[in-house]
Amino acid sequence: MPTSYWRPGDPIGRRRFVTTGPLDLESGEKLADSEIAYETWGEFTGDNAVLVEHALTGDSHVTGAAQSGHPTPGWWDGLIGAGRPLDTRRWFVVATNVLGGCQGSTGPSSVAPDGTPFGSRFPRLTVRDQVAAEIALADQLGIGRWRAVLGGSMGGMRAVEWGVTEPDRVERLVLVACGAAATAEQIALCSTQIHAIESDTAWRGGDYYADPGSAHAGAEGPVVGMGIARRIAHISYRSELELAARFGRGAQRDEDPLDGGRYAVESYLDHHAAKLGRRFDPGSYVTLTRAMNSHDVGRGRGGVAAALARVSAATSVVSISSDRLYLPTQQEELADGIAGAALHRIESPYGHDGFLIETEAVGAVVAQAMEER
Repeated sequence: MPTSYWRPGDPIGRRRFVTTGPLDLESGEKLADSEIAYETWGEFTGDNAVLVEHALTGDSHVTGAAQSGHPTPGWWDGLIGAGRPLDTRRWFVVATNVLGGCQGSTGPSSVAPDGTPFGSRFPRLTVRDQVAAEIALADQLGIGRWRAVLGGSMGGMRAVEWGVTEPDRVERLVLVACGAAATAEQIALCSTQIHAIESDTAWRGGDYYADPGSAHAGAEGPVVGMGIARRIAHISYRSELELAARFGRGAQRDEDPLDGGRYAVESYLDHHAAKLGRRFDPGSYVTLTRAMNSHDVGRGRGGVAAALARVSAATSVVSISSDRLYLPTQQEELADGIAGAALHRIESPYGHDGFLIETEAVGAVVAQAMEER
């Protein structure tokens, strides 16, 4: 099965690009002249910009249909557009593809200065490095202050990091299904997914990319390992209640689990593994997952409480009742640590993925946050 990632020469769709200039990374390495892909909706009037941050396997295509250059429809489609919570008649909405991603921004599959893919030479990133790249993007777009920064899951990590790193440049925060720092269990789950990819014989130390322009470019890679990683992740994204109600112990149609067939829930995981393999790069999966493990707003700042005390944005924190990956206690920590923050609990059977599925409920919080002053 081929991997799928955006490459120069592919249809650009609605993407635009900025070059960040050299980035000094937390690891001590330097990443020269990275590109950040982004999309915008609405008209910039100088003080109406909103930044929407995507999760692990998302991209800049937050809203709109699947189209040339964008293989999947918008992942938060109900939130952005005329008459929606982020009304594009009023707000200038910006969404990036995160640094290290594979849908236009510089990542492991990108071409290095020597003309070959970075592969194993791509440096390790942290969430702070990714926000540094977004700060450079904001500077180039002439955005001195965001009216709001919002995101869920990994996107929420970047959003809260924005609030801590640049408190004077963020007026509002909406933090959905995320925490102030990765927990031991989250690191364990993420590290197991990384091991699944790196154990695939097609990983080749991260140097599995064909030469740019080759007929085989993007046609190889550790998609079996990434499929296992996706299965592990997807179990943590949903709730036991939903899986039990939706699948129970039922067999997949025309299959017998007692004779080598699959249970229905196995077929469901197989489907999502194959789906991701058609649109995502394993190298980016490893890079971004490691960045998630790095997440800790308190590192080098005197701890989480001291870091959260730096946030001056009007903050709304959203938890999903059945989230077993980012437990509601983590959102409580955010709300307790950020002065004046409001905590909203969404009752949902969908687990962590509720932040994507419960669009109406999330949208109501966003709409309220955007009206508060």
